Amino acid sequence: MRIFDVTKTLNNGVKIPVLGLGVFKSGQNTKRAVEYAINIGYRHIDTAAVYGNEDQVGEAVKSAGINRKDIFITTKLWNDDMRNGTQRQAIEKSLELLKTDYIDLYLIHWPVKGKIAESWAVMEEYYTKGVLRAIGVSNFLESHLDELLSYASIIPAVNQVECSPFLTQEPLTEYCVKKGIAVEAWSPLAKGVALTNEVILEIAKKYNKTAAQIIIRWHIQNDRIVIPKSVHEERILSNSLVDDFELTIEDMNRISALNENRRMGSDPNNFNF
Repeated sequence: MRIFDVTKTLNNGVKIPVLGLGVFKSGQNTKRAVEYAINIGYRHIDTAAVYGNEDQVGEAVKSAGINRKDIFITTKLWNDDMRNGTQRQAIEKSLELLKTDYIDLYLIHWPVKGKIAESWAVMEEYYTKGVLRAIGVSNFLESHLDELLSYASIIPAVNQVECSPFLTQEPLTEYCVKKGIAVEAWSPLAKGVALTNEVILEIAKKYNKTAAQIIIRWHIQNDRIVIPKSVHEERILSNSLVDDFELTIEDMNRISALNENRRMGSDPNNFNF
């Protein structure tokens, strides 16, 4: 089975492809990158309102000639819309830019203090209407999830968090699994830093694979959804060639042992945007 056809079933029955294309900071190259990715088989695109490229994602999906129901699109509610109470307008704007009448997965982008309950209530409303097929969160720690679960009618389907060989997120993953929340990794290659790690390079040589392919395979075998970002065609293709091998338990553990709880991005308990 091709990796593009491998899906994970979320807690509401919706199926999400385990490999997607991230478009953070893809800029004016977004449309071309998404078109290429869809052309070679990707069926999962991850964007966000704050990335400023939902329109390009929408154009690429529209021009791809693939049935909309066969493309899984994720986008996210930005912090300013949470603070300003413009969550409904944000959802409507994303729908307009993406040129679609529904979003497959809609996430709270960051746990904005004091604004989670109101935002989640709006998302539940749009979920109930069928506009959002699944709703979830991003960058939520256990404490944020505890708060949300204390009043949510709908359990988040996904928690998208920074996760890499240097930040394995094992306690948070264990928590999410117990609650039925799927874990999705952003910055899965640690912003490229993990690609030069000696242990990973050694394992890559053993399997005759690239360091990126080894790390993506490690994520998938750990039952995570993974969304490596690239605008380079050769890398978008290369990142998908992970279905013809399997890492041994020993090699999986060697990669996990690289954990340093080291973030490349912001701390969900302390962000200033």
